[in-house]
Amino acid sequence: MLLTISTTYSPATDLGYLLYKHPERIQSFKLPYGQAHVFYPEARAERCTAALLLDVDTVGLTRRPQGRSGENFPLAPYVSDRPYVASSFLSVAIAKVFSSALSGKSKERPELAETAIPLKAKLSILPCQGGEELLRRLFEPLGYKITVEGHILDARFSDWGESRYFTVTLQNTCRLSELLTHLYVLIPVLDDEKHYWVDEAEIEKLLKHGKNWLAAHPEQESIVSRYLKHLRLLTDQALAELCETDPQQTDETIQGQEEAKVEARSNLNEIRLQTVTDVLKKCGAKRVLDLGCGDGKLLHKLLREQQFEEIVGMDVSHHALKTAQESLHYKQLPDRQKERLRLFQGSLNYRDKRLAGYDAAAVIEVIEHFDLPRLAAFERVLFEFARPQTIVLTTPNIEYNVKFENLQAGNLRHKDHRFEWTRDEFHSWTNRISERFGYAVVFHPIGSTTEDVGAPTQMAVFTREGRKDEIT
Repeated sequence: MLLTISTTYSPATDLGYLLYKHPERIQSFKLPYGQAHVFYPEARAERCTAALLLDVDTVGLTRRPQGRSGENFPLAPYVSDRPYVASSFLSVAIAKVFSSALSGKSKERPELAETAIPLKAKLSILPCQGGEELLRRLFEPLGYKITVEGHILDARFSDWGESRYFTVTLQNTCRLSELLTHLYVLIPVLDDEKHYWVDEAEIEKLLKHGKNWLAAHPEQESIVSRYLKHLRLLTDQALAELCETDPQQTDETIQGQEEAKVEARSNLNEIRLQTVTDVLKKCGAKRVLDLGCGDGKLLHKLLREQQFEEIVGMDVSHHALKTAQESLHYKQLPDRQKERLRLFQGSLNYRDKRLAGYDAAAVIEVIEHFDLPRLAAFERVLFEFARPQTIVLTTPNIEYNVKFENLQAGNLRHKDHRFEWTRDEFHSWTNRISERFGYAVVFHPIGSTTEDVGAPTQMAVFTREGRKDEIT
């Protein structure tokens, strides 16, 4: 079985530092079930490719203790695809051979290990119980462009139909550790099988390698179930722990209170929500997304407006969605109101087909919670894939922070803010986005405005080019 990883990052040969494998050497590693070999088919400054070739000991497999599900006939150990396809054997090899890269460490290039770079991974033969549709459902939400080549059962007998085997190419701009983590978890998920005994230790592995992305993945339950070989007790435990370790839940209430305290005197949040509601009404939207809906304050306002026929709130935090549902008194709402409102969990860093087809989207005080390298993924998710007609986006103006009496000098308004932009920085980013994805953009200050530092909140309204109406 063969996995290749390529990059065009310059210099591309720095891939060797990330993998801890020298491009000019062939290296071999002894594994319990065979040998892994790492070599570089190409190693140029412009493009570098590393290959992991796994040579499974077929004789050794026949001597292993039996018990794999599906081995229900006498010749199963001898008639097997295990030596030839990407499976849990390959996941274990990735963990053993690329352990430092998998954990995101690089002694020689620590800053590069934290950098999103263009990567292309190719799996020569990948089994998939679920076909191309499942492949796309698993990888596209993670931001990958996926190319799939299916294989028929036997070239001599085309009427036998398609097999469950695919050659798969994945392309993304991300950290190498992210790519390896996704492969480590999803390869056995696609195969829907593991070659070793699965117990509670597997939950720990899954939570470790899925901590930054699994809780927000639309196929979370399917991934967990397949990874744990459909063992109900283990699956339920893992799903429960995923909810408990929701990264957005940690200190969420305290942090929200701190931000509200900073802005309290100006009643800024109420002004912000009303301004956004007015813009959404004026653009004529009927089907609206509130992305990063939090505890549902904007949803409250939207529900009062009969213009909005469908209102969707999405948040990465299960805890926030539960709070929103309670604050909206969802269970007590009349049936007609319930039909207008929908809440679901998801992340703005991963492509999600559920977001497509809406008239407008509100992204209120959300982007500043992203690490800057993740903004590129957010841009594509919203502006390229979801692509609503109108996008209303707000973020703090850091220049105004000096006006808040209860905010210490140099501090951001929220402990979880990764950045806050000046007006020039915000304008530069929004202008680049609008040009790249075919939107027109206008800017609005929100809150009390002063000549020297502007307004506390800056808002951009993006309108897809080709529409005649403008938001002014």
